[in-house]
Amino acid sequence: MFDESDRTAVADAVTEMLTTGALTLGPWTERFEQAFAAEHGASHAVAVASGTAALEIVLRTVGVRDRDVVVPAVTFYATAGAVLHAGGRPVLADVDPETLALSPQTLEAALTPDTAAVVLVHIGGLITPDVDGLRAVCDRRGIPLVEDAAHAHGSGYQGRTAGSFGLAGAFSFYPTKVTTSGEGGMILTESAELRDEARIYRDQGKGSFTTNHHVRFGASWRMSELNAAVGTVHLRRLKEFVETRRRVAQRYDAALVGLDGMRPVLEPAGCRSNYYKYVALLPPGVDRAAFKRAVAEEFGVRLSGEVYDLPLHHQPVFGPYRGAPLPVAEDVCARQVCLPVHSDMTEDETDQVISAVSAVHGRLAG
Repeated sequence: MFDESDRTAVADAVTEMLTTGALTLGPWTERFEQAFAAEHGASHAVAVASGTAALEIVLRTVGVRDRDVVVPAVTFYATAGAVLHAGGRPVLADVDPETLALSPQTLEAALTPDTAAVVLVHIGGLITPDVDGLRAVCDRRGIPLVEDAAHAHGSGYQGRTAGSFGLAGAFSFYPTKVTTSGEGGMILTESAELRDEARIYRDQGKGSFTTNHHVRFGASWRMSELNAAVGTVHLRRLKEFVETRRRVAQRYDAALVGLDGMRPVLEPAGCRSNYYKYVALLPPGVDRAAFKRAVAEEFGVRLSGEVYDLPLHHQPVFGPYRGAPLPVAEDVCARQVCLPVHSDMTEDETDQVISAVSAVHGRLAG
């Protein structure tokens, strides 16, 4: 969602960079880094090519090669994919049914003597109230906690923002995200050492931008100036977008609580979600495909993609890392749907979704 003033600002920025010829690692990248860090109360930010690259760079800096990294089974492919690309072994863990995130209990069950890092994922923008407990488990064992905050721009818990609970947070700016740069990612950290390493890794492992002196096995993970300009402009709307999404979510909460067997994944006490996704669990036994088809065909409401329809240990590519059954992850992935939430969503559109979900639930769950 870019209004006329946003489009004008981006166009002016593009004209500026095409005039100067600075198309990568220039002033717009620095502006975006500074603005995103300030928005989240972080000391350091490093802009990169994607959220996946952000996570892989952090894991490479930590040093996970030939070691284990605990990852929740309820997350996108890229969370575990980044572990493998960094040379580590993903250990897939079950989640808490109330938050869809790791809990101290599921983390303890997944830790091994060779665990190098733990990745906490903020699904849909929700930050688990167990975040301090998870950090404590990691600290006792000397293991870094890394946040996959791809969904969590502007989300917080007890006054702290996503990206501030562990060693570093990795954000995505894919076009569907609350704030987008078209493509891109960002690393937030309080560690100046990690910041410096990330800058090396993102530019083919070069010790400096202007030389061919390579000191790390990096890759082409730079963010272009065009993407940085788009992100800088869009970031100005983050608070506005989050407020709109939160109003929609509050109305969904009130409506769904009265539907027997339907369970919204509610915002925990102390959490302030950006509601990148609004997740609800269908009653046991309700066919998800039939439910989604009915609300689309009968009411013109298309439910957005689940987060996620398959747990990682059921994804074919992660077959070698399947391990034991993870019953909570399997259950929530089988039953979840995501109700539409948009940064410009109107009350009429929200009412349309509520009417559709209520009517179809009454028929299929009755």
